[in-house]
Amino acid sequence: MGLEEYSAKRRFSNTPEPPPTDATSKRPASSFCVQRHDATRLHYDFRLEMDGVLKSWAIPKGPVLDPALKHFAAQVEDHPIEYGGFEGNIPEGNYGAGSVMLWDRGAYELVGNASGAEQLGKGDLKFRLSGEKLKGEFALVRMKGRKGNEWLLIKKRDAFAVPGWDVEAHAYSVLSGRSQEEIARNLPARKSKRQAAGATDRVWDSSKPANRGAATRKGATAEARKGVGAEAPAAPRKKKRQPI
Repeated sequence: MGLEEYSAKRRFSNTPEPPPTDATSKRPASSFCVQRHDATRLHYDFRLEMDGVLKSWAIPKGPVLDPALKHFAAQVEDHPIEYGGFEGNIPEGNYGAGSVMLWDRGAYELVGNASGAEQLGKGDLKFRLSGEKLKGEFALVRMKGRKGNEWLLIKKRDAFAVPGWDVEAHAYSVLSGRSQEEIARNLPARKSKRQAAGATDRVWDSSKPANRGAATRKGATAEARKGVGAEAPAAPRKKKRQPI
């Protein structure tokens, strides 16, 4: 597709999105990224570096680690390589206005002997991801009898497959640790690490000491049951009755 359509849709004096540069085509094609984009509709943008650009698909339901799911992916205009590090807010009145989260990033490699361009031309692109959230083998398969830009993203059955995996349980930035709302409000990056699994707002903070009070109370209770740590008073002996 090239980057002409990308540039034509944007006014770089009004948006923080990166414009294409001469260095765009000089990098090895090995990176991928996923951006969570809260625009007119919330969706995920999946991007693979290939032939000097980021080949891009908009995925309304997001990527998957569950092989039982096949998520619709609409191929959109190519993006410059620099877009792979973008996170922030696209102002109102601009194309794609809304907050953009860098949801995942990493390296990828093609599966098979055919080049990326050949696989795209055949409508069957196979690759292996090594991201912070997405790992293992995937495929993008073009849907037959459609417009040509309509694909399905499929997770292959391998050691990284997770049945029942929910993309929205991992809605935090790998760049800043922020939630979508925090990005929209231009709040600073988090200093603590988010847990990859569990609730989206669960945060580990190394500056907080462990809750020792509960452990101490629990330990004291256990010791009391064993008679350890404090001497229990001896039970009074019963006096024997003297015969009359």
